[in-house]
Amino acid sequence: MSASLEPALLRKVLEYQKNEITEYHVYSELAKRSKNNAEVLRKIGKDELGHYKYWVRITGREVEPDRRKIKKYLLISKIFGVTFAIKMMERGEGDAQENYSSLVGKIDGIEAIIEDEEKHEELLIDMIKEEKIEYVGSMVLGLNDALVELTGALAGLSFALQNTKLIGFVGLITGLAAAMSMASSEYLSKKSEKFDRPGRAATYTGIAYFLTVMLLIAPYFILDAYYFALIATLLLGLFAIFIFTFFVAVVKDMSFKRLFVEMALISFGIAGISFLIGVVIRVLFGVDM
Repeated sequence: MSASLEPALLRKVLEYQKNEITEYHVYSELAKRSKNNAEVLRKIGKDELGHYKYWVRITGREVEPDRRKIKKYLLISKIFGVTFAIKMMERGEGDAQENYSSLVGKIDGIEAIIEDEEKHEELLIDMIKEEKIEYVGSMVLGLNDALVELTGALAGLSFALQNTKLIGFVGLITGLAAAMSMASSEYLSKKSEKFDRPGRAATYTGIAYFLTVMLLIAPYFILDAYYFALIATLLLGLFAIFIFTFFVAVVKDMSFKRLFVEMALISFGIAGISFLIGVVIRVLFGVDM
């Protein structure tokens, strides 16, 4: 069959073939690591293997999987969870559907492959049962509140106090108190909604808040100049927003750009207003540390 394919088309098909066998290995390994989704992942892996064998009949060749890609997705699954790795793979599946569509009318049987890829998307959306994804709303609450409240507080304190260690300690005390308060509020909120595990939701909220607090106040214990510490804090806040919004955008199929811009504008807008408040307080009350 490969002899009847044009060289450019053959190269493209061999690339698809390599991708299918690679994804078969990825899904198979992820199935071994997943408690709730193993059966579905094995089913999808089996389908990918079937696609690979289909391409073997078309090209008449065997190809090796992309070992680097396999390792990459397995590493991603360890760091961010199986669901995140699956969703990253699913984005590739979406590209595959578009690429395969260009082969309709050129290669017999390609319609069945496209149908399988579309089924994969539906299965993956329905199968998400990973704990960290179930509580992603609680993590968003903790992270977002910490970013908005603490960046604003640190910006205001920076100009009002102008002492990095003092600002750091005040920020730490404020942040820890706010983390416990936020976790308590999340617990009561989830309990009133008759959520199955309100304590777990509160824990995720509190941990997300606490880790964000530690990240944001770190520059004040490292740097001596308060303005450099504030700049570093804002950059770290932006980095935290970038990482977390990317995670949420992938697992929730949301627009990363829209989510990132929204969170960044809110956090930095509050920080700017708080900085101005600090300036006013210092001038009006003559605060001098």
